[in-house]
Amino acid sequence: MKIAVIGIGYVGLSNAIVLAQHNEVVLVDVIEEKVNKLNLKKSPIVEPLIADYLEHHTLRLSATLSLESACLNADFVLVATPTDYNDQTNSFDTSSVKEVVKKVSAIAPQTTIIIKSTVPLGFTEKLIAQGYKNIIFVPEFLREGRALYDNLYPSRLVIGDVSERGKTFAQLMMQGAIKKDIPVLYTQPTEAEAIKIICQYLLGNAGCIF
Repeated sequence: MKIAVIGIGYVGLSNAIVLAQHNEVVLVDVIEEKVNKLNLKKSPIVEPLIADYLEHHTLRLSATLSLESACLNADFVLVATPTDYNDQTNSFDTSSVKEVVKKVSAIAPQTTIIIKSTVPLGFTEKLIAQGYKNIIFVPEFLREGRALYDNLYPSRLVIGDVSERGKTFAQLMMQGAIKKDIPVLYTQPTEAEAIKIICQYLLGNAGCIF
């Protein structure tokens, strides 16, 4: 399969590496330095395991500045752009996610979009109600500096979708993991968003690694 990953941070890059062991994966970012480093098999972020995988493992992985070329003919597009929480407004800045969803849907209307960024409750359902039907929210439970390890040895997978496309994505993630017999919980989108928020803001992501 062809998979595009938007955002070269801990979430985007660690997911991309897991998937690129068995699929063609194209990473997209607006920062040219990150793109150039990845195409030289150098990690643009500090995490020893990511650096090791890029240098020593066989990965079908490339990076580009072009969203259009990455998304054309993609089976899945993962959105891993920043959604920082503003303490003053008590809200997430989801503008980057909305913009990417809009652009990807225009470029490749049949592709399934996987939102990995942290979003508020009801965000995914609102996008679906606006006509973006091919969207799934899949929360991540990763620790900075150990993001790839947590993807290779996940405590479980939470998939905010109960259809076959959700099951297909779960299989792709499990295929690239080292840990076997990974529990998978299929939920509605808002339930998956709630699980992520509870883990991150009540327990801390580390509290969700069990």
